[in-house]
Parts: sequence; C-alpha cells; structure tokens
Amino acid sequence: MTPPAPRQLDPGQPAPDFTLPRDGGGTVTLSDLRGRKVVLFFYPKDNTPACTQEATGFSAALPEFEAAGAVVLGLSKDSVKKHANFVAKHGLTMALLSDEHGQTCEDYGVWVEKSMYGKTFLGIERSTFLIDAGGRIARVWRKVKVEGHVAEVLAAVQSA
Repeated sequence: MTPPAPRQLDPGQPAPDFTLPRDGGGTVTLSDLRGRKVVLFFYPKDNTPACTQEATGFSAALPEFEAAGAVVLGLSKDSVKKHANFVAKHGLTMALLSDEHGQTCEDYGVWVEKSMYGKTFLGIERSTFLIDAGGRIARVWRKVKVEGHVAEVLAAVQSA
C-alpha cells in the first residue's frame, strides 16, 4: 500500500477550508470562523486512551482558549454518532468534526502511513494546527505527544 505523499502545510499558507458535520448536529465551516483564531486538532480515534486524554485536556482548557479569542475543534474520521457518544461519555465541551471520507485529513496532510507491531497501515497522524484570524496557518504541531501538548498550544494562542 503506497499512500499519497502527505501535503505539507507551513505557517503563512492559507488553511484549507472545509465544511464538516459535527457532534450534536449541524456543520462547521472553517471560513465562517474568520476573525477568530482556530485550534484544529486531528486525532486518530474516539475513546482510545491518548485521544481521550487529549480531548479532555482541550475541553478542560476551553475557557482559557475562548478568553484568548480561539475556537477549538477536534477532528477524526469517526462518525458523528461516535463523536456524540465520546462527548457524552467524557463531558467534552468543544465541537468534534467528522471527516468520514477523509478529504480534510488529506488536505491537511495528516492521513499518513503508520506502523504498529510490525504492521503498516494508513491512519491519522496526531497533529494540531493554529489558524490565525485571517485564515492562515500560524503554527503546526506534528506527531504530537499528548503530555503537555494542550498547555503548549494554549501558550501559543495566548501569545499570537
């Protein structure tokens, strides 16, 4: 299996626009959020240990992100129904977007070849993008380690 070469997004480039369904109904369109900073975090799967830790961390810090003028959005390929269950189970407070077809994951270059226990497969590389109020990439974190990540992103949002 040969995946397409992942797209590399760098600071200063326009953030690829999207309209995706969210937990609880409705959709979110990135360009509708112009004028506000956006933290967009991609994660592999609902209700797995690292993804739960990351999502609950962003959720707990949501008031601080909002005070700094930022919207926080989580995104995976899980269905809206799975997202709704994840939100209910862990009391999450930010929107979780469903990219079941994977186009947004590909647009952001996070759909990559991964390996675990000697097996190679395609999956979401845990990544976070800070998008400025003008819709441009301000900062990128790839191959995220969950420990301390939310605090690092919050510090970047507060200084942006």
